[in-house]
Amino acid sequence: MNEADPIGALLGDGAVEFVCVDLDGAPGLDGRLEGVALLPGSFNPLHHGHEALASVASNLLGREVLFELSVVNVDKPPLTHAEVERRASQFARRWRLLLTRAPRFVEKARLFPGSAFVIGWDTAVRLVHPRYYQDSEAAMRAALDEMRDHGARFLVAGRASDGAFLTLEDADLPEAFADMFEGIPESLFRADISSTELRG
Repeated sequence: MNEADPIGALLGDGAVEFVCVDLDGAPGLDGRLEGVALLPGSFNPLHHGHEALASVASNLLGREVLFELSVVNVDKPPLTHAEVERRASQFARRWRLLLTRAPRFVEKARLFPGSAFVIGWDTAVRLVHPRYYQDSEAAMRAALDEMRDHGARFLVAGRASDGAFLTLEDADLPEAFADMFEGIPESLFRADISSTELRG
């Protein structure tokens, strides 16, 4: 394991599961984290909506929110070392960042038991839709059951879409898992912006 290059170690053979990038921008290899609050995303780029959401979630949860970037993706090539460094540099002197090899929420829940995940409405909808589990209702329920077993819960921000503002109440949550989700009121957070729009 190359402690001089934690990002390289994370991108390597899978022996390193996550790297913590501290406020000074220095990445380091850490042991185990439990009961954290994480705001996952690709952050290409990081924008004020992400940061406002982290601040609101931190107040609601009563703890620090760390951002989380997976260096591997379900259906895209892994990020390069240079790209990971570029995205991580956006957080220096602003927020702590976790770099992981956990693209799916069930993997994040295994890695960080007892954690609260701060997500947007569209992500919450994907979490409970069989289409994202090879069209298998059973696989979706099994994944959510495992996330529950790991103590995962989800704090959900609304999202503007086609002239409407969609909140957790507009998501079709399976009743058995509804208690894992909590909505953030529009009065506390609304940011009609996306990284995709900023990239043009």
